[in-house]
Amino acid sequence: MAGGPANTVALEQREGALLAVRHLIGLGHRRILHLAGPLHWAEVEQRVEGYRQALDEAGLEQLPVEHGDWSADSGYAIGLRVLPARDATAVFVSNDQMAIGLLHAAHELGMDVPRELSVVGFDDIPEARHATPPLTSVRQEFAALGDAAITRIVALIEGRPAPAGEITDQTTLHVRESTAPPRV
Repeated sequence: MAGGPANTVALEQREGALLAVRHLIGLGHRRILHLAGPLHWAEVEQRVEGYRQALDEAGLEQLPVEHGDWSADSGYAIGLRVLPARDATAVFVSNDQMAIGLLHAAHELGMDVPRELSVVGFDDIPEARHATPPLTSVRQEFAALGDAAITRIVALIEGRPAPAGEITDQTTLHVRESTAPPRV
């Protein structure tokens, strides 16, 4: 993690956010909301930075970032509050649980996902494939994180220099039915 303790191993979160938001931009979305996790988490801050970077690169306006608590309930509550304005055609959500709650709110509000609203989550939990519609999501390779942590621990125990603690190339975007070009 950038700026984290010397003996930390973490996945770089900004890349995943860039993948998600660039996907939405590539589909033609120009008003993209970000539903982030709780304030003061390093992962949340990196995902917000990736969201902002992708919009800046495309010359698009940044909408105010909404913060939830990682739960489906918070995604649902925020969705009920912000989606009626129909100010965005897409939402990048910092985790799949909140995205599933947001999908529930969109359904209750009569919004067609993905025709009226595209949604991308983060983590690619197994339930993402079974959401309605199946959720496009950023997958993090946690096995690579575990391998890096073990390698670092062994190096420290053996008194060798430990490898860098941030893994930067272990995110992929799994595109499913929750994203599509916006209505024109």
